[in-house]
Amino acid sequence: MIDRDLIKKYNKSGPRYTSYPPATFFHEQFTEKQYLKFVEASNEWWPETISIYVHIPFCPQICHYCGCNTSLFKSEMEVERYIKALLSEIKIVADKLDKDRVVTQIHWGGGTPNSISFKWINAVMSYFHKYFKIDPTAEIAMECNPAYMELTDLIELSKMGFNRLSLGIQDFDNVLLNKMNRLPSRYPVKDLFRIARKSGIKSMNLDLMYGLPDQTLEQHLQSVQKAIDLEADRIITFSYAHVPWFKSNQKNLEVYNLPDAEEKLTMLESSYNLLVNNGYVPIGMDHYVKPDDELHKALKNNKLHRNFQGYASREQTGQVYAFGTTAISQLQKAYSQNVRSINEYINNLYDNHLPVLRGYELSDNEVIIRKVINEIMCNHYINWKQISNELNLASQKIKEIVNYEPGKLTSFIDDDMLSMDENHIKVTPKGFFLIRNIAMAFDPNLNKQNNKYSKTI
Repeated sequence: MIDRDLIKKYNKSGPRYTSYPPATFFHEQFTEKQYLKFVEASNEWWPETISIYVHIPFCPQICHYCGCNTSLFKSEMEVERYIKALLSEIKIVADKLDKDRVVTQIHWGGGTPNSISFKWINAVMSYFHKYFKIDPTAEIAMECNPAYMELTDLIELSKMGFNRLSLGIQDFDNVLLNKMNRLPSRYPVKDLFRIARKSGIKSMNLDLMYGLPDQTLEQHLQSVQKAIDLEADRIITFSYAHVPWFKSNQKNLEVYNLPDAEEKLTMLESSYNLLVNNGYVPIGMDHYVKPDDELHKALKNNKLHRNFQGYASREQTGQVYAFGTTAISQLQKAYSQNVRSINEYINNLYDNHLPVLRGYELSDNEVIIRKVINEIMCNHYINWKQISNELNLASQKIKEIVNYEPGKLTSFIDDDMLSMDENHIKVTPKGFFLIRNIAMAFDPNLNKQNNKYSKTI
């Protein structure tokens, strides 16, 4: 159960820590030349393995709630120009990488990747096989909108090597989806699951949203129950963020009732209880997996990791080389983000330039801080000796770098949110929903920039 008194006490603004430092630290003084230097240097950095992200920014129609970088599909010609530019970007980066390094993860996001012609998807996948060494057990995943999926698409995706699909259901109530300007699944989701599994796609995930305008608790729980009944391998429940000043399409939703913070908290708590009572294991704030899932195994072994694409085991994820508009590469010592505009992206690559918009170079200390914060955020656990061995740095020095003071954790201990001794810090179930607050205690840079962050829950 969620302790509402604790929520009221600790629910303040703070980073999500999807990256460290957060993306609010990225700046436009970071250049293409710097990124290329870091790409080349990344061959000597840990981890040696490679993760690839592909951003497809096209959608047949724009959902009113959408906060992603996407563009209304205009023409097949624009898609073709974009894919050709994407292939150019892949080659420029691949030419800088050690050919012996292995790809363990490929993730397609958007936008709506499955809405473009599959010949373009196949062309990109062929390029990956041409320029990279792909591990036979690599996770190859795509975020899909079932409104634009034919049953035969699942067979084609499997043939191209995709073994994990995330279906953006959001809610199973078609009346609600209509208000959101989102089409429902073209076919019954159970048929998509059946064909996918028969085709060899080993993992089928469902993405749901809560806190949508006019969405009721009953609607959300019915959707969660349907996801459970479908035996989805992973169920993700995202909280709707209403930011019409940033995403003008969301202004269309202001004619509806927007659930307040208390209603959203009830949705979160109720869906959490429903999923856990049906055997799913919570991974982080919004992911739930079956007990035999590799993410649960990684969590139990304190080897869970997270990047902008979501959770993965440490063995599976590598340094992330990202391609497409707004895509963010996550290297051991640098981040680089591409431009937002499709035309600007294409024009840069037609001129044989990488479309770098902004980025950030991490200091040696920030690499260490990121390691500590990742351990708390992903594994809810710190073993100072283990981190010391991994970083080849004395525990006391690491504690100094993160400005660790046991007194900062006193209130968390008093509220039964964590336990600790000289070498270990362990987050309790009570601290699960306020993990961002706990992570903030290990962030010495937290107040160095005047950044606005969302509430921690």
